[in-house]
Amino acid sequence: MIPLSILDLSVVTTATKPAAALRNSMDLARHADSLGFTRYWLAEHHNLASVASPAPDLMIGQIAAVTTNIRVGSGGVMLPNHAPLVVAERFKMLEALFPGRIDLGLGRAPGTDGATAYALRSRLDRREGDDFLERLHELTLWETRDFPPNHPFNQVVAMPDDTPLPPIWLLGSSDYSSELAAQVGMGFAFAHHFASYDAIAAMTNYRAHFKPSPWRATPHAILAVAVIAADTDAEAERLATSMDLNRLLRDRGQYRPLPSIEEALAYAYTEADRAVIARNRSRLFVGSPASLRERLEPMIAASQADELMVITAIFDHEARKGSYSLLADAFGLARKEAA
Repeated sequence: MIPLSILDLSVVTTATKPAAALRNSMDLARHADSLGFTRYWLAEHHNLASVASPAPDLMIGQIAAVTTNIRVGSGGVMLPNHAPLVVAERFKMLEALFPGRIDLGLGRAPGTDGATAYALRSRLDRREGDDFLERLHELTLWETRDFPPNHPFNQVVAMPDDTPLPPIWLLGSSDYSSELAAQVGMGFAFAHHFASYDAIAAMTNYRAHFKPSPWRATPHAILAVAVIAADTDAEAERLATSMDLNRLLRDRGQYRPLPSIEEALAYAYTEADRAVIARNRSRLFVGSPASLRERLEPMIAASQADELMVITAIFDHEARKGSYSLLADAFGLARKEAA
């Protein structure tokens, strides 16, 4: 069976404030560790009312400290928001503290709106256009130490210098990221849950053009999907109404905490609203474990995914944990004894 992993946004709801959402992430991570999930990744988003964590590196350290087996990483660090040296130092520190359990996932989007992106980057060396490739190259140079002769960075060492960078993953929702990940020989994670580009095309393209590198000898493609599982299809549909309304409002530029099921059911939807929700459902897998396997397995096979990473936004925290438990059982994960 395919390995399962989790992408967590530390979901804020109308009943769960950000501080509580962060504590829920730690509780969910312990739960995922006991269920046998492979990875637990934290996203970087800024100025979003529904996302509590803007700093995945801080959350990674906290979650790795309260888990035992699961790999913990970024899904991802938005590299244009950060100096590459800072990213190298922080993730080398995490790798030193939790050897063999850290992942460094990198994204090229800001993870926020234009004004917030400017606030994040206003003290950095600003460049015109997309400088992700330049920043990625510099990040790898802090590991390889292949700066040109007489380059000033030859006198700078990313500490701790006895610890390597953890494995690097490129995240994407288009063909650009899949081609870049294949070219530089790194792992690739495709964000099906918000991408308009075809996941199967992106992931098979990555595998077909992968070039072995010092970072990876073989390709590894992660398919990230949004899933809501419950004991029955009807209950899963009820739980999904919160996500349906939240996505509808986001499409209108209204970034709010995740609404309750009651609020979602009472909302005065127009026919146009319902059409938008139906279109958005192409990126959301909802149902009982059997229904979900029936829908997910063809996509897993067609995309040749090595791993399935699941993002689940449910208003009730215990129901969210239950959704992951059902998936773990459906895909045959081996539960681990608590340390």
